[in-house]
Amino acid sequence: MLDINAIRSKPEAIQAKLAKKGCNVDFSDFLKLDAERRQLLQEVEALKARRNKVSSEIPALKKAGQDVSAVLDEMKATSDKIKEMDDQVKVVDQRIFDFVSYLPNLPADDVVAGGKENNQLVHEWGSKPSFDFPLKDHVELAKDLGLIDYERGAKLSGNGFWMYRGNGAKLEWALLNYFIETHINDGYEFILPPHMLGARCGFTAGQFPKFADEVYYIGERTGDDSDKFMLPTAETALINMYRDEVLEEAQLPQKLFAYTPCFRKEAGSYRSDERGMIRGHQFDKVEMFQYTTPETSEDALQELVSKAEALLQGLGLHYQLSKLAAEDCSASMMKTYDIEVWIPSMGIYKEVSSCSNAGDYQARRGNIRFKRKATGKNEFIHSLNGSGLATSRVIPALLEQHQQADGSVVIPEVLRKWMGCDVLRP
Repeated sequence: MLDINAIRSKPEAIQAKLAKKGCNVDFSDFLKLDAERRQLLQEVEALKARRNKVSSEIPALKKAGQDVSAVLDEMKATSDKIKEMDDQVKVVDQRIFDFVSYLPNLPADDVVAGGKENNQLVHEWGSKPSFDFPLKDHVELAKDLGLIDYERGAKLSGNGFWMYRGNGAKLEWALLNYFIETHINDGYEFILPPHMLGARCGFTAGQFPKFADEVYYIGERTGDDSDKFMLPTAETALINMYRDEVLEEAQLPQKLFAYTPCFRKEAGSYRSDERGMIRGHQFDKVEMFQYTTPETSEDALQELVSKAEALLQGLGLHYQLSKLAAEDCSASMMKTYDIEVWIPSMGIYKEVSSCSNAGDYQARRGNIRFKRKATGKNEFIHSLNGSGLATSRVIPALLEQHQQADGSVVIPEVLRKWMGCDVLRP
């Protein structure tokens, strides 16, 4: 949620920043509504003050033997007018709220305008693997090694689902254990949140109302706070842990991570080469999250990026780090870095982790604040998240980048204690 006071005081500057995200907004109607609201509030307060003053005088008038019937009629008319104007304020408030709710976050000053074409390559790690034998894609490798049963996964749940079997299930669990152990060692608190969330969770995260059609609902969707949905990412749960609460400054930063399956409709057409696990409706992910003070959030973002990179480096996977242009950042985020792993069979990099700073955008939506020790005043926290990591693109990259001429795949050393082997063989 954007700061309404900022929109009111400098609408042109807010318009210019939103335009960097491809959001061309006209604040004329909003400013008229805002002025109407303030005028209504001023008039209502004057009426309430008049009612309170006259009401306090009525007992004295009665005691003096005066006829107060006209005064009582006036007070009833005043009360009716107050109720009418309070109802008008509620309508205006809702219109303002609906308008602001759909606005995306403002991009950070150092984020360039435009879409994917303006994303900035920060650096690469490692070298693209080269092969002197016919390359297999991850789908073929997974089938030959008996890791994933795509056909029976689809039989159970339809297209976009798969089933891990044998060493495939062990590999999935080994990756999750590697991620979890690393985050615990780095001092992050392990969270296992509910997988079913209430509608306010989606609003606080910034996914609702604009992207409310992209999640799986439990039962009939009503459009109110009673709706329940399956979480699309653990971020949606973690940002709501302190909703409507005030933390002490000494409690920050909060460094958390969660393991959950994630459920997404993945609306839109699939690329013809996005086979296997590249895109699916259910996948496992470990999500990093931080609550910070405003002045420390940029350092926290760099920490999340470094942690996600270190996980891929531990797996020996070639990747690149990109800083996203404004339009390629999600609606809730002011700045995002994508870590994109190399998929040899596709000849492209695919995002395996997004690390983002939401600033105070989510905190305003969820009313999450902290008490500044020096001033005693409450301020909105900053929230950050980063995948650390999702397995559904790590496994394809791992299988393809570490494949051998005989069809086997070398297991990265960091996973061997959970796998119980060095190599997966057909």
